[in-house]
Parts: sequence; structure tokens; C-alpha cells
Amino acid sequence: MKEMKEKPQATEPVLESLEENPDMKREIANTYPDQECLFCGKRNPIGLKLRFYMDEETEEVSTEYLPAKPFAGLGNILHGGIQTGLFDEIMGWTAHSLTGEMGVTSELNVKLLKPVYLGRRIKVFCRLISRNGPRVHLDAKIEISDGTVCSEATGTYYLLPQDRFNKLIYGKE
Repeated sequence: MKEMKEKPQATEPVLESLEENPDMKREIANTYPDQECLFCGKRNPIGLKLRFYMDEETEEVSTEYLPAKPFAGLGNILHGGIQTGLFDEIMGWTAHSLTGEMGVTSELNVKLLKPVYLGRRIKVFCRLISRNGPRVHLDAKIEISDGTVCSEATGTYYLLPQDRFNKLIYGKE
């Protein structure tokens, strides 16, 4: 009998519409050309397919995610590496949305404070704290539905001119 390999399953899309989450404001368009990103790529079959939203009043970027089994660490807990990836992703979207420039992560510090359990929706928030030339400093957090902060992060993104950014991400630098 031939053993069949299980096909990787895509995780649930984050939100179908703004009406489903009135706390979030304007959706930020995903204009990335290849759409293969693990976190935001629409064409990645095992990706999280995150959608990001800008609160125009607070200039805070947010997303939601329902942690799924393929991204488990031990037991019923979302892997810390995925939480770190969520922070990296939302910081990139925040830096780009608020500066209009593309950047790369130069520093990321994460504090894992409480477990993030699979099957329980989380919200991820990020704010731009300051800008010093090409360096953008950001704060982010992951909350569960009752507002408890489960993890938090600070990071620095280094902004690049578009042509240099494109060469860098495609390994042509």
C-alpha cells in the first residue's frame, strides 16, 4: 500500500472584511509582487495570509491571527519563532506604511511573557516610536481577546531606496 503524504494546509485567512472587526480601521493594500511571503503572501499554500490595518488616529498597525496546529511549539502553544515572525512582519508593514519606504530588519528583541495557545484568536499591534535617519524604531505586542499581553517586541528597521531594496531581497547586491 502506497503511503500518501499529507498536503500542507493553509491556515485560516485573518479577516474577510472590516465589518467583521470594527475596531480595526483602513486595510493596508498588499502590493508585494510575488505574494509568496509566509506571513502575508496570498499565494503561499501554507502561509498565514495576514491582512494589516492602519488606525489613522493612533497611527497603529494591527492584524489578527488564529494560531493553527502547523505552527505549534510544544503542546498547544504557538511556537515562539512564529510569534517572532509576526513581530518582524508587522514591523515591516508599519515602517513601510508610515514612511512610504521599504526597509529590512536590523534588530529585533522579543519578550515571551505568557503562552499563546492554538485555536485562540490573537491581535498583533505595532507603533512607530521614532526615526533617526534611515533607522526606524518600533514597538509591538501580541494580545489575547481579554487584552492580556502575551508577548512584546522592540525593533529597528533600516530603510533603503527602492532600487537597493529590490537588489537586496533578490540576492543581486
